[in-house]
Amino acid sequence: MDSIISTSPEETERFGRRLGEESSPHSVFALYGELGAGKSTLTRGMALGIGVLEPVTSPTFTLVHEYRSGRLPLVHVDLYRLEGPQEAAALHLEEFWAEPVVVVIEWPEKMEDLLPRQTERWELLLLSEKERMIRRKLA
Repeated sequence: MDSIISTSPEETERFGRRLGEESSPHSVFALYGELGAGKSTLTRGMALGIGVLEPVTSPTFTLVHEYRSGRLPLVHVDLYRLEGPQEAAALHLEEFWAEPVVVVIEWPEKMEDLLPRQTERWELLLLSEKERMIRRKLA
């Protein structure tokens, strides 16, 4: 499925769960959307689909959280606080591209040119207070 209209956090999480269940080693997901669009909720669902056992929280202040309890490790990255590509490059996230992990990046526009070719890009659009469109981002 390339898009859905979500009317609740639970529905966003369910969609994320399906993405997680379909994830394979070396998957990279870039999540675009404004504050409150549901990027962290979608990531929590993806973690459930991968089988992560611990609670998944937004890494806004730590930038990177790693979860290794699922069938695949999950690396959750939040670049919101970064100024741009130079700061993103200093994180050396490209080291994860070669590992058999699933990487989910919130605010990927801060490192667009550093993303690997296999990146799946998804955008979350606020349609109303309760509705979000989640769709594959066109190039």
